[in-house]
Amino acid sequence: MSIKVIGAGFGRTGTTSLKAALEQLGFVRCYHMQEVLKNPRDAVIWQDAVDGEAVDWPHLFKGYQATVDWPGCTFYQELMEVYPDAKVLLSVRDPERWYQSARDTIYRARTTLFLQLLRMMLPAVRHTYNMIEHIWAGTFENRFDDKAFAIDVFNRHNEAVKAYVPADRLLVFDVREGWGPLCNFLGVDIPNAPFPHLNDKKVMQRAFRYGPIAILSVGGVLLLLLGLFVGWLIGMMF
Repeated sequence: MSIKVIGAGFGRTGTTSLKAALEQLGFVRCYHMQEVLKNPRDAVIWQDAVDGEAVDWPHLFKGYQATVDWPGCTFYQELMEVYPDAKVLLSVRDPERWYQSARDTIYRARTTLFLQLLRMMLPAVRHTYNMIEHIWAGTFENRFDDKAFAIDVFNRHNEAVKAYVPADRLLVFDVREGWGPLCNFLGVDIPNAPFPHLNDKKVMQRAFRYGPIAILSVGGVLLLLLGLFVGWLIGMMF
């Protein structure tokens, strides 16, 4: 099994929906930030990649046929070298809406007291949190609060992907376009099912609002439910 689709789009560009769509089309499984929490050792490997160390990509992606979202999108060029037959999928979104969504969800999450506590208590959360911090520090130079700067980074990344990837190997895709362009690009039939639309911003915001209250209310079974909630919450973040 080998990577056939490389996702080059930033998180909050419909990547959770895209993961579900690719898996529905038979590209099983699709690597997404959610996978890092499920496999906390992966966070250490991604940190090696950030530090410029050699990474055994086939080992990391064993059992996967696609990748979307962070952290993979940061390394699309390296992955294109390792998987020369893979197609590249650049998921895009209106820059203003992207910034608003990212700021109100994944960026907001990093500053919550609740997540800070989980970071101290659970190694899986700690490793994942530290890796995510490198997105803000590396990609956005710790200036994500500067809206104009963050949107410029977003736009420059997208333009760099378009300039680097050969046209016959690239699809610039907005999930609102649905199955047609995606299936045509990948050479597969359009499913007889609606295109998945997952990870709604309001759902995630409700998780931030009510999640801590719900968990604290369980008292003696806190530790039992904590891991389950964290897995769901981090999955919703991306």
